[in-house]
Amino acid sequence: MWLKHLSVLNFKNYTDSSLDFLPETNAFTGQNGSGKTNLLDAIHYLSLCKSYFNPIDSQHIKKGEDWFMVQGQFDKELIQDAVSCSIKRNQKKQFKKNKKEYGRLADHIGQFPLVMISPNDTFIIMDGSEERRKFVDNVISQTDNQYLDILIAYNRLLLHRNTVLKNIRETGVFDKGLLEVLNLQLVEAGERIFERRQKFMEEFLPEFRRYYQFLSDDVEQVNLVYESQLQNQDFLELLNRSLEKDRTLERTTVGIHKDDLQFSIHDGMPLKKFGSQGQQKSFLIALKLAQYAFLKNRKQFKPLLLLDDIFDKLDDQRTKKLMQLVSEDEFGQIFLTDTDSIRIRRIFQEIGKPIRIFDIQGGQVNGEV
Repeated sequence: MWLKHLSVLNFKNYTDSSLDFLPETNAFTGQNGSGKTNLLDAIHYLSLCKSYFNPIDSQHIKKGEDWFMVQGQFDKELIQDAVSCSIKRNQKKQFKKNKKEYGRLADHIGQFPLVMISPNDTFIIMDGSEERRKFVDNVISQTDNQYLDILIAYNRLLLHRNTVLKNIRETGVFDKGLLEVLNLQLVEAGERIFERRQKFMEEFLPEFRRYYQFLSDDVEQVNLVYESQLQNQDFLELLNRSLEKDRTLERTTVGIHKDDLQFSIHDGMPLKKFGSQGQQKSFLIALKLAQYAFLKNRKQFKPLLLLDDIFDKLDDQRTKKLMQLVSEDEFGQIFLTDTDSIRIRRIFQEIGKPIRIFDIQGGQVNGEV
């Protein structure tokens, strides 16, 4: 699968731009703030119905305008699909494939899978467990629409149970029957999510280790562990035992919404505290490349790979190795950003791979470099 054409109208700092791409590697170069990353985000919209950086759709409308539109043409096994996303202020987002609007945005997720690697990804390491769960859920959802539906159902039930817990204190009424029904429904959805996450990790871990060893020349030992309260305990029993605590805190304190990934380096030392910036960057890249491998294996075709400012904090040797790796047949179409077009050209000449480089200045595409 590859993206042949992209057009953006009133999107972020772009008024009207149109680009045609190579099926191999395409680069956007220019100064910081010129709009390079915005083009990657436009591609992300076409694949996943949302921005990678900001969940508020209206904030991506160009200043002074009332709407934006992103359009793209994908080629997948000789089948061409036209995809468009349009946003008008105070109106529902419209998403169409071949001019037919989706009834649910969830039905689009996974049709044009994508992996994005960005400097912003440090939040996966530095922030709380919610961000690491989102990472896992995003990967699985691109290969399993039912998983996304179950996850939505679980979160809805969780919100309902938390509301009931708050109402007990406010009204003094304890509806035991309602809570028991909610517990059973929460357990049913939660156990299915737990099983799917476990299965995902079994497939994901070997790929992650393979890519990290490649990036580090196998000189560093890292580990990635999936942790869940459901691994050694029955979910329904957990809910029953935690009832008094839940009533006191007015929220559900056990369940798969507490799952986490533990990242470590050097025999179990937390990566967040003991990993250098370069090691953390390599760890994140290995995570995302393993995500790519998982999606490719499940979908049986190659997703898009977006690399935003990928050379930041990577030395020249690791940069060249990474570019050589992702330019091989294992990967498909690549989009990347950098401030230095000469560096990009040199690297791809050295590895003997084709690349199309676009010069970006102030929200304008000034042609190829």
